[in-house]
Amino acid sequence: MVRGRTWETGAPIVAGAVHRSDRLELSLICKMSSVQWDFPLELCCRPMAFVALTGLDVTYNAVHRAIWDAFCANRRADRVPISFKVLPGDHEYPKCRQKRTSYEWYIPKGILKTGWMNKHLNLVPALVVVFYELDWDDAQWKEKQSECATRVEIVRQSLHGRNTKVAVVLIQKKTPLPPGEDLIASERAAALCNACDLSGKSLFVLPHTDHLVGYIIRLENAFYEHAQTYYYTEIRRVKSHKEFLNKTTHQLLFVRHQFKTAFFSELKQDTQNALKNYRTAYNLVHELRAHETNMLEIKTMAGFINYKICRLCFQHNAPLDAIAQFRKHVDLCKKKIGSADLAFEHTAWMSKQFQAFGDLFDEAIKLGLTAIQTQNPGFYYQQAAYYAQERKQLANQLCNYDSSTAYPSPDPLETPAGMLDFFGQRPWRQNHQSIEPPDPEKEKFGILALQLKERDVDHSELIITLLSNAVAQFKKYKCPRMKSHLMVQMGEEYYYAKDYSKALKLLDYVMCDYRSERWWKLLTFILTTALKCAYLMGQIKDYITYSLELLGRSSTLNDEQKSRIEKNLIKVLMNESPAPEPDCDSKAIKTAHKVWADRISLAGSNVFTIEMQDYVPFVECKARFLAPSFHVDDPVQLHVYLRADCPHPFRFSKLCVCFNNQEYNQHCVLEETYQTSDIFEASSQGTMCLVPGKTRQYVFKFVARTEDVGKKVEITSVDLVLGSDIGRCVILNWRGGGGDAASCQEAVQATRSFKRRPKLPDNEVCWDSVTIQASTMVISRVPRISVQLRHEPPALTNEMYCLAVTVQSQEATTARDVKLTAGLKPGQDANLTQTTHVTLDGTEMCNDSHPALLPDIPMGDLHPGEMDETITIETVVPFDVTAKFVSTKFEHMDRVFADIPFLLMMDILSASPWSLTVVTSKLELAHSMTAVDQMESQLAQVVLQTGECASECFCLQCPPAPTNHSGVASGRYIISWKRTSAAKSIPVVNTLITLPHVIVEEIPLFVHAELPSFGRVRESLPVKYWLQNRTKLVQDVEICVEPNDAFMFSGLKQVRLRILPDTEQELLYNFYPLMAGYQQLPGLNISLSRFPAVSNQLLRRFLPTHIFVKPQGRQANEVIVVAA
Repeated sequence: MVRGRTWETGAPIVAGAVHRSDRLELSLICKMSSVQWDFPLELCCRPMAFVALTGLDVTYNAVHRAIWDAFCANRRADRVPISFKVLPGDHEYPKCRQKRTSYEWYIPKGILKTGWMNKHLNLVPALVVVFYELDWDDAQWKEKQSECATRVEIVRQSLHGRNTKVAVVLIQKKTPLPPGEDLIASERAAALCNACDLSGKSLFVLPHTDHLVGYIIRLENAFYEHAQTYYYTEIRRVKSHKEFLNKTTHQLLFVRHQFKTAFFSELKQDTQNALKNYRTAYNLVHELRAHETNMLEIKTMAGFINYKICRLCFQHNAPLDAIAQFRKHVDLCKKKIGSADLAFEHTAWMSKQFQAFGDLFDEAIKLGLTAIQTQNPGFYYQQAAYYAQERKQLANQLCNYDSSTAYPSPDPLETPAGMLDFFGQRPWRQNHQSIEPPDPEKEKFGILALQLKERDVDHSELIITLLSNAVAQFKKYKCPRMKSHLMVQMGEEYYYAKDYSKALKLLDYVMCDYRSERWWKLLTFILTTALKCAYLMGQIKDYITYSLELLGRSSTLNDEQKSRIEKNLIKVLMNESPAPEPDCDSKAIKTAHKVWADRISLAGSNVFTIEMQDYVPFVECKARFLAPSFHVDDPVQLHVYLRADCPHPFRFSKLCVCFNNQEYNQHCVLEETYQTSDIFEASSQGTMCLVPGKTRQYVFKFVARTEDVGKKVEITSVDLVLGSDIGRCVILNWRGGGGDAASCQEAVQATRSFKRRPKLPDNEVCWDSVTIQASTMVISRVPRISVQLRHEPPALTNEMYCLAVTVQSQEATTARDVKLTAGLKPGQDANLTQTTHVTLDGTEMCNDSHPALLPDIPMGDLHPGEMDETITIETVVPFDVTAKFVSTKFEHMDRVFADIPFLLMMDILSASPWSLTVVTSKLELAHSMTAVDQMESQLAQVVLQTGECASECFCLQCPPAPTNHSGVASGRYIISWKRTSAAKSIPVVNTLITLPHVIVEEIPLFVHAELPSFGRVRESLPVKYWLQNRTKLVQDVEICVEPNDAFMFSGLKQVRLRILPDTEQELLYNFYPLMAGYQQLPGLNISLSRFPAVSNQLLRRFLPTHIFVKPQGRQANEVIVVAA
């Protein structure tokens, strides 16, 4: 009846809140899923509560499809971690085994079943939700209530007595009323709960409205709470088994139950308790009694649990705990090898442990963890590659069977179910925990099957993948030497994998680093492998290049090995196939023979150019000009030095030097014809033969062209040709003046070395003493003519500086139309060129019309020759002029006041090393300044020595300045001067100094005083004060006199005045001095009611503050008496 109905179509649909780290881990694990030692997917993913949704037809019902999309689409990280699946209502769930009441006679067959994690992640739900379309006011309520209860009962029967929770969600078209307002809904909800045997917390309503996603999120939270309750119940159920176990026969169960508790805690999202239980399970694993038959199972479970612990430590942001746990794991397991015949399995397992931890470490870094140069994932990938290499070696030793060895039949690795019952057990003896194998014959065939399977594994691919990961990490954390070291290992693995092109590319890349750092032994090892690759691929140029370097001074090969390479190099230059390199694969050698035969038969270019700057060949070259410059009428001398480091003397066919001017190339060529077979010979005769260890010198001379005077001649390259056109021709090319990849550091070491150089015969040259000089200058010939200059430096700014030039020729013949060019040297500062002027007439001042350079001054007839004489003339400023504004009391002023006299002080300090005569001085005032008195020069005909200072003073006043003007111009000061030693015909120099601007302010009241120049004790001292109102307003002025101990006075001590606009008021006082000396006058305090901002100090600055008081004079009769 209803039980047979199908409510959904198609396969189960899955959704879940999978975070970024889980996606990356799944892709990483799936990448090499075919490898035996990969962790299962269910172990590596993040455990999430499994909730089954029934009653949804997501294919044909649009409402149901919208509900399902709201559950699974665009799940953000803040939503609860639940894995959803749409299942049919009558879906059969895994049956629950009968509950065990006693473990007394139970012997466990393994630690953890292979399907247990997958079962609780994807098969056994924590909650089954039944969706049913039913409104509270439905006309067929009774019938639909009964149908809903039937569906719930079918789900319960499908669960076979499991503790899985069941909930019902009613899909309704209308939005429900708030709780308590809809009485019909409350009554029918209670009736439905009774009919379905559900609690009120397991019945939900889902209105299909515009706010569907919001209702779905609330439903998810409720589902999550039910799932939490289920997993909590499961944890308690597993823990309840502990009381029935004993440590004698149930050790495996202790590990199993602890792992299950931890896994359920992860599903419950209680990661702290999960970590605690995983740590306990790990310790229990290592307490198990280990022997060969169960060693793999123990290591497998230890690896699983260690992976979980490290993952959770990184998740809790405790990387040091994860590293410590992994180190402990490696220390405990690295010696648990197991069967000696399957030792490669242990290295494979160790490699996987390091790789998995490196993946975890790298993923944690992507999620925000900070790594350092000495602790990064690269070290773990490197160690994983090391164990993979060891696995390869063991496999080659243990799995080295003939092709005639047949694979066992029947296959001992096959199982009836297609998979193992327990993790880590052998397929041919599952469910056995005895120390000895139950069937030795099956054991033997099983080991053979594993060895034959291992023989077919591509170990090089595994190693290269791990090394590539390590290289990427070391490159990221800037560890260049580690990166180079691992790239060499990658190149070797590519060589073993017979991918010679990639091997050669990697090895060639790292050779540069080892050359620059002078790791000769490592470089020799790399070059040997690269030479094998070049031979097996038939790469002629690479083969010649590496042969040249292996014969040189950087190679650590012995003479026998070098001799073999020499012979092969000769064969290649003779267009013949070289002998095979040692330790090469026989099949690859056969292929190489065919490739070399094709290379010889093909008609193509047999000329190869090799740039020596990138290598360390067996021939060294240095070229040098004998001088940094040569006169155009002298021959240019060039020496080329060659030295060979190969075991035997050798001949070259051509030596040529190329210059930036190709016309000189023909003069520096050395060429000789010989048989190709005579390249390496025992005889050291002939100019084209180089003897090992001895420096050979070649001298070239040529005369530079007249057109190249003033130009640089540079060596662009030195070419040394080996071989001939008959066979193959190799051009060794040195850019510039020579030198290779190791020359620079060798030159530096030679200069720093304190080792005494050995004495050599006169005809031999010490190589270390030769330096490269790749360029020289061609200069004009030295004329026999003398140019003498007479002058008195330094020159002073703006003066007419006199230079007397005497030209004397010593040539044998007469030259006509000789001209002299004098003036400023071209190419200097533009400002200097614009302000310097030259003239032949010294009686008049230069101006802007005079040039800075006088070319082609006629000198008449002289002997042949042209002479350039360049002198450097220091120019100094003749005066250091300072302008200061001071008051009539010689007090410094930063501003002046309108219509009030002030002083301009001009200080002239002589900075010239020569005595100067100031002819006159002149002050030109701006229109905003007026002179108070006559402005006559006070410095006329004054002579100033070095460091002497002259001053003059001018009394000025300034009318009121226009508004909004910050300052007014003062004018300029002109000093007319000349050297004291200068002739009368030398014109006077006028130095103009622009005076600074000054700020002008107006003052409402001007106060000044009239008093004698001195006073006498006990004699009246009349003082008159004038107060002038400088505004258009009537000023109310309050004046108060401050008495002091030095004076008595008569007059108004305190008075108030009213001063009309533009008028003056006079105040008269009689001061009576009481003490002699420089005494302070009684102060005058002035306050203005209309201008309170004007301070008393500002007004008093115009008044005298002190006066000199003479002692009281004697009477005439007293003087006569004293004289008598």
